[in-house]
This record gives sequence, structure tokens and C-alpha cells, in this order.
Amino acid sequence: MQNEIYFTGLSGTLPDLPMTAAGLEARAREELTAEAYAYIAGSASTERTAAANLDAFSRHALVPRMLRGTTAPDARDLSVEILGTRLAAPVLTAPIGVLDLVRDRGETIVGQVAADLGVGSVLSTAASSTIEDVGAVSGDSWWYQLYWPADDELAQSLVQRAAKAGAKAIVVTVDTPGLGWRPRDLELGHLPFLRAQGIANYLSDPVFRSKLATAPEDGPEAMQMAVLTWASLFGNHTLQASDITKIREWTGLPVLVKGVLHEDDARAVVDAGADGVVVSNHGGRQVDGAIAALDALGPVAAAVKDRATVLLDSGIRCGADVLIALALGADAVLYGRPWVYGLGLAGADGVRHALRMLLADLDVTMGLAGLSGVAEIDASVLRSVGR
Repeated sequence: MQNEIYFTGLSGTLPDLPMTAAGLEARAREELTAEAYAYIAGSASTERTAAANLDAFSRHALVPRMLRGTTAPDARDLSVEILGTRLAAPVLTAPIGVLDLVRDRGETIVGQVAADLGVGSVLSTAASSTIEDVGAVSGDSWWYQLYWPADDELAQSLVQRAAKAGAKAIVVTVDTPGLGWRPRDLELGHLPFLRAQGIANYLSDPVFRSKLATAPEDGPEAMQMAVLTWASLFGNHTLQASDITKIREWTGLPVLVKGVLHEDDARAVVDAGADGVVVSNHGGRQVDGAIAALDALGPVAAAVKDRATVLLDSGIRCGADVLIALALGADAVLYGRPWVYGLGLAGADGVRHALRMLLADLDVTMGLAGLSGVAEIDASVLRSVGR
């Protein structure tokens, strides 16, 4: 990507989109609707946790090694295998819902672009396209993220639909039994689900539909009743670690638990049968003042890495961030907001740009740090530098 841009630059052709995550966000702030931008960019309360996610990376510095014969691009191998899913790099798109706020059929666009690039994608339960439609274009490296509803029969149906559609793992998000306090959305009085956005997987589900007196497509009143039914089922305050065993009965797919920040919680879900944990604070969208995801990564990895796969979500913005996360114990990372901005700005081209930018940055950084492959990354490449 770097060479491509420099050589086309000789003829005066410049990139259409910014070359940093921050640049994509700034452009999106100018071009997206106020509601769409607020929903993507917003976080809980004062947004301290979202800021802490980014700041945490500054407390770790890479120590590049020289004269190791690993700087040539063809000498580097970024590929990994995560719970049976082969990836060209240790990166998956994070499960972000309601993508029709920024682009029609956004989830199918993201799934297809990620598959084309060889990275993973994680489809949100709160999608604007159905599991089946997204699975049909997402290749063999996509996972399904479950918001466990207050109805086990519906949860089972969603999981089994995902498995049938080709998902390679189930990611259970446990930090959202209800929505966090999100001032940006509140100021606009905007919750997209109440407008029937982001609930395509419910409206298309046979178990969900069996709870409705009339089909949601029968008219505005029928859709309103479907939305109210969704509202009564979204979130589950009764979940416990032991409930992971239910998913084991519903599917043979690997199961990860997302939203883990404490090592005891990680041990509990792994004891219950989870194959992996995703260290995440939901991008700062749930608990204001929560620990940064990166600061929780080391203790969680130390607690369960010998028994489970560990991923990091929340705060990844550049190639160095990916390298730091892997050095602190992650097997791969989930990458969130920047590609959503790209989706809103330029559709598939914007998603591809945001993902290629991260992958190119990671590749270049690894080479300049003297690393020939992901397997070489460990804590020895870092130094703690404090605040």
C-alpha cells in the first residue's frame, strides 16, 4: 500500500481518504449525519474510558532490533490461526451494530472486504443485515457475536442460525446487559433500535417472530409491536459464567466471551467451557471510568493463557498498537471505529482503506522492529515507560 501510494503520487494522484485513524474520524465528523457520528464515536458519560483506551498504549514503548535480516516484506509472516480460523494477520473487525446508519447493507460490505483481505470479521447481533445474508459473502473467517437475549430459546436460535450460515466461532458479549449512559445519543434523543434499525436478526428469527401477534412487515403498528418486543428481550441481567455451558449444548463451535476485564471473570468463563476471552470495555461505551482494556490484558492473559485464547478489543488505532497488544499477551485484536468511519465515507473502498492502512502499518512496523513473524512477538520487544 505504501509503495502504491508513493508511485501514484508521482503523477499527482493522492489518496482520497485520510491516512490515519484520527483523520478518518475527523472527516467522518464533517460528512456523516449527527446521529450516525454520535452513535459511532460516542462513549459512556464523560468518555474517560474511551480516552484511557488510547492513552494506555503510550505507557508501553517498542524496542526495535537491528541487523536481523527481517526488513524485506517477503521475509515477514503476519498470518495466524485463531481457534481454527486462519487469518492473514492477527486482526478481526470488531462487532459493531446498526451499520445502516452509515451505509446500506453495511455488514455485508464489511464481511466481504474482510474476507477479500484475509482478515477476520465479527458480525454483531445488532446488525442491519441478517446472519444469512452476511454469512453468504463473508468467506470462512467470520465469527458471530451474541447479545444474549432474555430468552434462551431465542439465544439458541441465533447461535444455531450463525453456525448454519458458516460462522467459525461464537463471541458472547457479557458487558451489555443494558446500554451505558451515552450523552451524545441522549442529546439527540436517538436510539436506532427504536426506529427498527439494527434488529434485522430478530425480525428474521422464527423464535422471535413466534412471539408476535402479527408479522412486522404487515404495517407500522405491527413493526412498532415488534420493536417493543425486541426492547423487552434485549439484554440479560441474569447471566452467569455457568451459562456458557448452554452454548456448548447448542453448537460445537468455539466459544469466546467478550467484555472481560478481571482475571477472576476470565478464569470463571474458561472453567465453564469458554475457549477464549476478549479483553474489552466495549470501546468505553458502557462504564465510564473503567480500566483501560490494554491495562487489563496482562493480568487476564497471565490467568488463562495456558488454557484459552486471548484477544484484545478497545483502543487499537495503528500497527504499533497491534504489536504492543500481542506483546502483552493477545493472540489477535479486534479493530473497531476507524473502518466504520471509512464505511460511511466511501463504502467498500473506505473499509478496505482503513483495514489496509492498519495492516500496512503493522507490516512496516514489524519489519523495522526486526521481527519476521507474529510468533516472534513477546514481552521482550517492550519497555514500560510510565505515563
